[in-house]
Amino acid sequence: MNTSANGSGPRTVKHAFELIAGHPALDLVNTLDWRFREEPPPEELLKGWDDLARFTEQSDLMSNVQVRRLLRNVGESKGAQIVAAVRELREAAARVLYAALGGDDPPASSIKLLEHYFREARESQHLSWDGDKLAWELAQPPAPAELPLWMLALCVAELTTSDQMQTLRECGNPECRWLFLDTSKNHTRRWCDMKICGNRMKARRFKAQHRA
Repeated sequence: MNTSANGSGPRTVKHAFELIAGHPALDLVNTLDWRFREEPPPEELLKGWDDLARFTEQSDLMSNVQVRRLLRNVGESKGAQIVAAVRELREAAARVLYAALGGDDPPASSIKLLEHYFREARESQHLSWDGDKLAWELAQPPAPAELPLWMLALCVAELTTSDQMQTLRECGNPECRWLFLDTSKNHTRRWCDMKICGNRMKARRFKAQHRA
């Protein structure tokens, strides 16, 4: 979680995002922090174009050169438009993923919205020769403003249509519920981060037991 050591506010970290999920699509969903908390309301971590650029770079989806070029060339209005689209993609993915965790059918409208973004991203790909085989690639420099959106859409498409969905889990803290892939040996991982949500929930149970 993007919290302080005592869980009361933003944590000062070396990097802007804590990528604990094991997949960029899940890290994207987690950029709405404390999604299920009532008070105070959830915290939006993708506040603007700079945040989106840092997220894609930290997720190794874009190089530093690509990010600097986009930050230099994309205007404020266009950047805000792309951020809004990424949030829309994120929330559609969240509805599908949390429904899957609950054993429910995802909303048809969310699937339709994901299909729109998946198709848009795939149509932006082209075949190129990488030295010994053909490979699908997205647009090369000058990169369009939509490049972060397309890359994240392809990540969501890859995850949601793969067997990795069988290892999809959510944090056991009911206010957090960050998503992650449980790749632990016995598939018993319960927390997004043991140092934060794990310790917090253990402390909460300890206090409840002693009050009883």
